[in-house]
Amino acid sequence: MVARDYGQYDGITRGLELVGERWALLIVRDLLVGPRRYGELAAGLPRIPSNILAARLKELQAAGIIRRAPRSRIILYELTPYGRELEPIVLALGAWGFKAMEDPRQEQIVTPDSMAISLRTAFQPQVAATLPSTAYGARFGEGSLFIRVDGPTLAVARGEGPVDFAFASGPGLHRLISGELAPARAIETGVVEVLRGSGDLLSRFASTFHLAA
Repeated sequence: MVARDYGQYDGITRGLELVGERWALLIVRDLLVGPRRYGELAAGLPRIPSNILAARLKELQAAGIIRRAPRSRIILYELTPYGRELEPIVLALGAWGFKAMEDPRQEQIVTPDSMAISLRTAFQPQVAATLPSTAYGARFGEGSLFIRVDGPTLAVARGEGPVDFAFASGPGLHRLISGELAPARAIETGVVEVLRGSGDLLSRFASTFHLAA
């Protein structure tokens, strides 16, 4: 049973009944990156109350959007094929919301999962197809992303791997992706900290991942 009934009958109404409750779409966002344990979902959404997370997971399961996937001795939550159909909707919403982003507030953070979806949203396959294949490592807080760009193909996953260029950043990275901040200036101001490789590769990254604000 859905948590809210708008009393109207159309696809948008039904969609909102399924994923319009607070936190629901952010849970879907994180699961688009990969299956997660309950504790991993809670850690990636540090402000979500435990009872709300449990309720949202039950609602999304009942709607056939996610499922529990036992793996050895642990339980993972993952998207069903029906749930994965939300990916282009989530990416389009992210691109739309990006246009209204302002400077981050002091208490705001980015997580590896949220940034993974942001990078999928900002990926420019036509540009990437003209550039050499490149592997990037990105650190956000305590977590890391392994980003592989091979022509027009993008793979983003949590974790580490052999990279051509690695960097650390935070919420300010949106200024680089929007083009507001030039790559060299992003390094000079500390928005991006180079951890490995030539800082020149940040220009390639900025060309590959770009969204106009």
